[in-house]
Amino acid sequence: MPDIDAVLRGAVDAGAVPGVVALAADRAGTLYQGAFGRRDLGADAPMTPDTVFWIASMTKAITSVAAMQLVEEQRLELDAPLGGLLPHLSAPQVLEGFAPDNTPRLRPARQPITLRRLLTHTAGFTYNTWNPEMGRYMAATGLVAPRSGKLESLRAPLVFDPGERWEYSIATDWVGQAVEAASGQRLEHYVRDRILAPLGMQDSGFIPGPSQHARRARVHQRAADGRLTPIDFALPENPEISTAAGAGCSRPGRTTSASCACC
Repeated sequence: MPDIDAVLRGAVDAGAVPGVVALAADRAGTLYQGAFGRRDLGADAPMTPDTVFWIASMTKAITSVAAMQLVEEQRLELDAPLGGLLPHLSAPQVLEGFAPDNTPRLRPARQPITLRRLLTHTAGFTYNTWNPEMGRYMAATGLVAPRSGKLESLRAPLVFDPGERWEYSIATDWVGQAVEAASGQRLEHYVRDRILAPLGMQDSGFIPGPSQHARRARVHQRAADGRLTPIDFALPENPEISTAAGAGCSRPGRTTSASCACC
């Protein structure tokens, strides 16, 4: 078995990653922990076990846990139409294409949107990043992107009927809306009270404080030649909606108690 330190240090030396933190643990405690490289290729700060990382779409799992807690408590139902709780989902529309003048063609969805379909990305939603039809729809209508943090961004039509197929999507942002409606709390407060605090995850939260900002690894972009360059990246810290439900969390490398810090 290769030496873990050598493998991770080699990845940094080869330019595969700016830096890396790794940890392995079981019920008895920590088996391995190591940190190599830098938090930012444009600065000298070393990568350390307590470095804070964006975990992006891994927030989907955290939001899904929140929803399933409410299912256990019978405050949400997996297979009931969500339109009664979230009125915008009561009469979803499916994008079928565009007229010659580029006007979107919409029709009523044939099946309801349910929590199960949102959780499994089979509700009919998509991301404009990967679906050109949704990108065209946004350009034609002026619909803002989910990253904006605007409530309007969730008013996107479906691109297929609920239950018809799978497509990675903004569905988990709607799960966050369902959690808020059923619990009466903002998502970040619910997650703090019901998930993070009980697990002792003191270095965790949707909105980073000064300490987390000081330890946060910078986002890098890989060029065509393979080189990594630091870039500026941030999500709204006080959004109208909890868009972080789908893609806005950061995680400290140190996992003393299943740590996950959400920005």
